[in-house]
Amino acid sequence: MKNITLLILLIFLLCTPAYNQDATPFSVEQILSAPFPTSLTAAPSGDRLAWVYNKEGVRNIWVAEGPEFRGQAITKYEMDDGQGIGNLVFSPDGKQLVYVRGGGPNRRGEIPNPTNHPDAAKREIFVTSFAGNAPQLISEGSSPSFSPDGQWLVFLKKGQVWIVENKEEAEAKQLFKIRGSAGSLRWSPDSKNHKLAFTSSRGDHSFVGIYDFNEHKIQYLAPSVDRDNSPVWSPDGNQLAFLRIRNEKQILPFSARRSGLGWSIHVANVATGETQLIWQSPEGSGSVFRNISAVNQIFWMADDHIVFPWEGNGWTQLYRVSSTGGKEKRITSGKFEVQYVYIASNRQTLLFSSNQDDINRQHLWSYQAGAGDIQSITKGKGVEWAPVATAGSGHIACLASTGTYPAYAARIDKGSLLALAPKALPADYPLKALVEPEAVVFPASDGMQIHGQLFKPPNLKEGEKRPAVLFFHGGSRRQMLMGFHHRGYYHNAYSLHQYMANQGYIVLSVNYRSGIGYGMKFREALNYGAQGASEFNDVLGAGLYMRNRADVDPTRIGLWGGSYGGFLTAMGLAKASDLFAAGVDIHGVHDWNVVIKNFVPNYNSEARQEFAKLAYDSSPMAYVKDWKSPVLLIHGDDDRNVPFSESVDLAESLRRQGVYFEQLIFPDEVHGFLLHDNWKKALEATATFLDRKLKP
Repeated sequence: MKNITLLILLIFLLCTPAYNQDATPFSVEQILSAPFPTSLTAAPSGDRLAWVYNKEGVRNIWVAEGPEFRGQAITKYEMDDGQGIGNLVFSPDGKQLVYVRGGGPNRRGEIPNPTNHPDAAKREIFVTSFAGNAPQLISEGSSPSFSPDGQWLVFLKKGQVWIVENKEEAEAKQLFKIRGSAGSLRWSPDSKNHKLAFTSSRGDHSFVGIYDFNEHKIQYLAPSVDRDNSPVWSPDGNQLAFLRIRNEKQILPFSARRSGLGWSIHVANVATGETQLIWQSPEGSGSVFRNISAVNQIFWMADDHIVFPWEGNGWTQLYRVSSTGGKEKRITSGKFEVQYVYIASNRQTLLFSSNQDDINRQHLWSYQAGAGDIQSITKGKGVEWAPVATAGSGHIACLASTGTYPAYAARIDKGSLLALAPKALPADYPLKALVEPEAVVFPASDGMQIHGQLFKPPNLKEGEKRPAVLFFHGGSRRQMLMGFHHRGYYHNAYSLHQYMANQGYIVLSVNYRSGIGYGMKFREALNYGAQGASEFNDVLGAGLYMRNRADVDPTRIGLWGGSYGGFLTAMGLAKASDLFAAGVDIHGVHDWNVVIKNFVPNYNSEARQEFAKLAYDSSPMAYVKDWKSPVLLIHGDDDRNVPFSESVDLAESLRRQGVYFEQLIFPDEVHGFLLHDNWKKALEATATFLDRKLKP
């Protein structure tokens, strides 16, 4: 009897997939324990750096100073309370740091309060010293900016400009009153004659203005019916350049735009107010302005050329034009996209990241004023972004990651990346158990070539068939990379992919059409989003690609995603339940007409019936009758991007159809979950749900 029992046990072990037979297991909590860096900034003098580390929801400011650059925390917050830290600004002498704590308001003016604290949350400005003195509250507000001499600090509060003297117990006061909402506060570099440039947004148009401290006077530069923004001063403070984007209020979000009415760059003489057009986008490709990740969208270099992004060749590239006008000249050229851009304090050097020569990663490059060529700074199998340079010695720092090492703050020394805080990573972080993703390209169901990252279990044996999971990012203006991501949301998603590979899944992260990184035509895909949902071809193609893999069990393919990725998850479950066995839909879009109105409040579906019908037919709600596979719905009910009603209405429809679903709801949580504990719960629930539905 004992031998028969052992034989049965042996047969059971041989027939059961050994998901972790050779892999060191780890938990979701462990893979999410790495501190995530943001807001890297350099002081305008000396060799000082500062950034924010989010360690399991506890956010603190870290600093490092050359030549050693040994990172240390200078604030001592201890709670996962969901209150973000950002807008880090050094004083001109580098001795002080000003920052903002608290999230931005929703449309009702409410600050996020995900811990349900009885006292209302606030968004407040604090000042601390580089040495780490106790932070002092300045005022409620955001977007602080020091005057060049460090005597004054201006900031925004309820759409107006406020000012406070940089001394203890100084009282803040409103600097001036304007109609509309102020933004983009930019001090003149001339510290003797204080002037402040700003924008005034007024709904369907916006102005660029200058406030003169000496005369207590506001001057608007060539006011027009268009959207003026991104003011930047000339090095001598005598001129101001800005962007002008022609208004197109009939254009609705989530529909392709390959051309528009155009945009231009203007330069104003501050003394006279006379404004000159120096560059105009031509018709066709590049006539819709494409933003980059930067403090400002245009850069006035020391050689009196203005650098700007443009898609003239169908890819987001950098160009330059003389401040007096003329023909633009290329700085970058090729089939790649520039994303993060930074101008050094001396205006001689421009640092930027792009996926040049490495389409699924980002590396750093530099451009010198007046030079013809760009220079490579980093390369290899890592991902680098958000570069800065110290004012004193010109040391370059950045944020970086690899396929198996989470994001960290680093400085660059002779081409090598050196962590600013090497001991910040927890000792039990599962570095050795992580896998390098593989770059794959597969056809969508309509033939378009789609990029993705494939994660395989570390113990996968030939002939085995494993459960598989597809992931669709949000946005949709995003690109998943061959490494831990530069946005916290997708850093967490990448972490879950590592966890699921460790648990025996084959995971495919899909860079579907309408995302970034592969050019304007890919991003502005025909019939995408609310005007046809052509991305569903990529969902279907990814599912078929996985089903046809020799190492995938075709009956156990799931999918998950958040926001726009939740939309594609729901589309997959509604239109292809025979292919997808289960899914997790996190704050997904289910009816485009509802979500468009959230971004464009005056959108009237009754007045635009043809558009609205196509938008509905491009939504998961139009296909609920065919939905059969089980789904987990996850949503925070203070979501400012996708209304909570999207999950409420979908749940009702699924109930009427008799479709099995589970739900995880976070009261008072926003779209990109602010509480680390909620992220942990959401990703643990995602993994557990897929385990129950996809594993034998």
